[in-house]
Amino acid sequence: MITPAFAQKMARYNRWQNGSLYAAADALSDEARRADRGAFFKSIHGTLNHLLWADAMWMSRIADAPKPTVALRASHAFRADWTGLKEERAAMDERLVGWADGLDETALEGDLSWFSGAKQADIVMARKLIVVHVFNHQTHHRGQVHAMLTAAGAKPEDTDLIFM
Repeated sequence: MITPAFAQKMARYNRWQNGSLYAAADALSDEARRADRGAFFKSIHGTLNHLLWADAMWMSRIADAPKPTVALRASHAFRADWTGLKEERAAMDERLVGWADGLDETALEGDLSWFSGAKQADIVMARKLIVVHVFNHQTHHRGQVHAMLTAAGAKPEDTDLIFM
């Protein structure tokens, strides 16, 4: 399914794309970043918050990192301050790259067990599928942010992995 090289490439893609989105969002006012644009997490700021929260939650499960202190339902408000959100995003991206760089085939084998707050159930799933999910989730919500930024007049970079 996947290899450590896949996770390493995707972690770097994640970092590159987040840099592009945050740079484009910096060109907007705080009010524009927080405007309800009809997305699931309403705004650019809310969606970026959810992405950081989700990465922190997954890293707490797969890399023994601290678990977020807020529940999924509040993930859109994980970090209120734009500057703090940007700094934590950059730190999380470096953490993800470091985690991926430390993977070997053995680390991707077997299952992962956790309690899902979203499903209110214990879940067991293949580690490889979890890693794919983490990167797929990032891409999904970054696509939403890219569309919101473009509609707001900002200019994020191209998103094609082949151009990284």
